[in-house]
Parts: sequence; structure tokens; C-alpha cells
Amino acid sequence: MTIVFIGDIHQMWNKVERGLSGLAVPPKAAVILGDVQCDQPLDVLAAPLLDRGIAVHWIFGNHDNDGGPAMWANLTAAQHNPVTAERSLHARVEVIEGVRIAGLGGTFRPRIWEPPAPPRLHGRAELPDDVRQMGRGWRPEHIEALVHSLGTTAIWPEDYDYLATQQADILVTHEAPSSHPAGSAALDALARAMGARLIVHGHHHVNYLATAEDGLQVLGVAAAWGAMETGDVLWEGEAPRHLTAPPEGWRR
Repeated sequence: MTIVFIGDIHQMWNKVERGLSGLAVPPKAAVILGDVQCDQPLDVLAAPLLDRGIAVHWIFGNHDNDGGPAMWANLTAAQHNPVTAERSLHARVEVIEGVRIAGLGGTFRPRIWEPPAPPRLHGRAELPDDVRQMGRGWRPEHIEALVHSLGTTAIWPEDYDYLATQQADILVTHEAPSSHPAGSAALDALARAMGARLIVHGHHHVNYLATAEDGLQVLGVAAAWGAMETGDVLWEGEAPRHLTAPPEGWRR
């Protein structure tokens, strides 16, 4: 029980605290799968983990900019989070307890990229001009807000392409791969390019362990639940959403 994967917390830190308090021995590391929605710095909110000596790693989700730049800074800014900021897994591979774990935060957004269609934009540097063309007549603050939202919480091809050149054992994503009916096969392809044996995702608030025909596995973790890579549950969080039958090519 060395690494726990924690589904979308959505400010439900009480469920994380309650789950941890029921464990005889805490895990050594935690990976948060996005949608924390930090109303305070993550270093403060993650006290239930940090105070137990658990190393906190994380990716962001599509709701982590809901409160604008201040909420985003509470998650990502090093000046607010001297402990956790450097443990972002987005577009990186880190060795955590002997396991190579890569991260890809955010979700696919049509303005940027919505597979299987090709990307509209490749890198964040292209975004300001694109938004200005879309919003002719918009006030500058409206353009700035949309650039910030898409620039932070979208899945960007430049990050995807970089990760595809790396190697990892586990890929953690906020968006779901094709094992979920609303997921994307582009994430399956990324995991295979990286040689990953497992994808762990949040976003849909569901619990399941699925296996593809070639052996690639996917673990979905529901909101504020804690689970191991085997699918074993360490604690329960919010009631999971309904999960339909697995898509073709997957078994659960």
C-alpha cells in the first residue's frame, strides 16, 4: 500500500481525512487526479495527507480554474505551495515509490482539440490570436479570461506529443480513455506509445477496473475515493455515478 490514487476531491477534504483516519498504516504517496477546486493553497488543504508524511502529487482537472486565476494559483503557484507545486505530474514523468508515473491534466476542448478530429491548435502560443479572432468586439478582460481558461485546463497537443516520447509504467489523466463510454481512444494511444501498463483517471466520478484485449488496464476512481493501482479501495468518497456497459474491446 505505497501509492493511493484519489479521485476528484471537489473540496470534499473531509472524506479524504475520514478515509485516512481509518487506515492502520498510511500510504507513502498520493496522486490526486484533478478537480480539487482550491479555495486555499493546496499545501494548506492537503494537510490530512502531508501531516501523515504522505508525498502529494497531482494533476489538474477541468474545474480547477472555475474560480479564475486565484483558484488556479492556489493549486499551481510555487509561492503559495512550496511543498506541492513541484510535485505536479502534468506533462512529466516522475519515479514515485519505484514506479514511473506520467501525468496529463485537463480535458479535451473543441476549440483546441477534440479527438478523433485533428487538433485546431498545437501550442498555447497560438491561443491569444485565435481567441481574439473568435471574439471580435469582446472586451479585453473577456478575451483574457478565455485565454486563461483554455490555456490552463485544456489538453494541449504540445503536452501530449511530448509525453508520447517518454516512457512510463502508469499514465494518470483527468480525462478518460476509451474504456469509459465518454472517453477518448487518444489516451489509449498515448499510454501504448509510452509503454504504460495502466491508465488511472478521474473526471467521471466512477469506480471500475477495465482491461483491453492487448492487456492495457484502466482504473477509474470516483470523487474523493482512494484506491490502489490494483483497484482495491482504501476508502470511499462520494456516491459513484452510474456506469454503463463497457465499450467494445474492453472487459471489466
